[in-house]
Amino acid sequence: MKTKSTLLLLLFAFSFSFSQVVKDKLDENIRSIFQDRKGNYWFGTNAAGVYRYDGKTLIQFTVSDGLSNNQVLSIQEDELGNLWFGTGLFGVSKFDGETFTTFSHNEMLFLNKETENKPKPISLWFYAGGGAFFYQDNKLTYLPIGKTETDIKNTQNSAKNLSRFSVYALLKDSKGNLWFGTQAAGVCCYDGNSFTWFTEKGLAGPAVLALFEDKKGNIWMGNNGAGLFCYDGKTLTNFSQEKKLDNPNFQLAGEAKPGTLARIYAISEDQNGTLWIGTVDNGVWLYDGKNITNYTTKDGLTSNAINAIYKDKEDEMWLGTDQNGLCKFNGKTFTKFEVE
Repeated sequence: MKTKSTLLLLLFAFSFSFSQVVKDKLDENIRSIFQDRKGNYWFGTNAAGVYRYDGKTLIQFTVSDGLSNNQVLSIQEDELGNLWFGTGLFGVSKFDGETFTTFSHNEMLFLNKETENKPKPISLWFYAGGGAFFYQDNKLTYLPIGKTETDIKNTQNSAKNLSRFSVYALLKDSKGNLWFGTQAAGVCCYDGNSFTWFTEKGLAGPAVLALFEDKKGNIWMGNNGAGLFCYDGKTLTNFSQEKKLDNPNFQLAGEAKPGTLARIYAISEDQNGTLWIGTVDNGVWLYDGKNITNYTTKDGLTSNAINAIYKDKEDEMWLGTDQNGLCKFNGKTFTKFEVE
């Protein structure tokens, strides 16, 4: 089903300077990883803000420095080198190296009557309660999503309210299309004019927490319960079911099962084109197009709960875990990352 969206909202901002807080240890709960153009690493946490590591010094930034929330779920960089953080409670903050700017949503939220304010290809995107925010022309705008115009205009489907259309995963593909993974409505693809929804084979229901495009142009979707999905441009397949790695009992009774690929939190790809799939209960899985292999704490992984996977500029793979910090893979072994 395709639906045209015309309702947009604007958000204003306020600025905040920071004081450097140097740390000798990283928080143990990592939700996002990013390397900026200067080579600095940024590590977003579940409740301790974000850390910047330049190879020598580790600095922590929190709400006291201007972050909208201490849970940092996504990190991006714009063409000017500003860092952008998508935070808990669907917040957005920008850091220009000296000052944080956090976008407010309280009394300063109002309707934009322009119906053709379409996002440009260079715009940045962030999670929102009933859709997504995009940043362009020095303003942040809210794009509500839904399967019908009624869904889109529903007052409950707002920027800050949790709904079945809340966005937890975002992907801009090589063709410029936007992909949104939602709380309970599956995945939709937005071409700038309309939405195309993917809901079959169990994709709708559990939250979609990971989206990734591989080197061949396949779109991979990670669902928290129904497993790993792949869309090749024509057909949507439930990869976990096909490989007999699904876990129906988790959705029925919340039962965990070792050796399953059912609860996906992160997806990435290494320099060899091997897909990396992080689960919250069974470590990381590697798929080279033919064989799929599972790595857990028995193989040296520091945790079986993987929140984030990232390939840096040196083609090294980083894994952000729950309760056990960062784990790196050097091509042969997994080791916990410690500040030098």
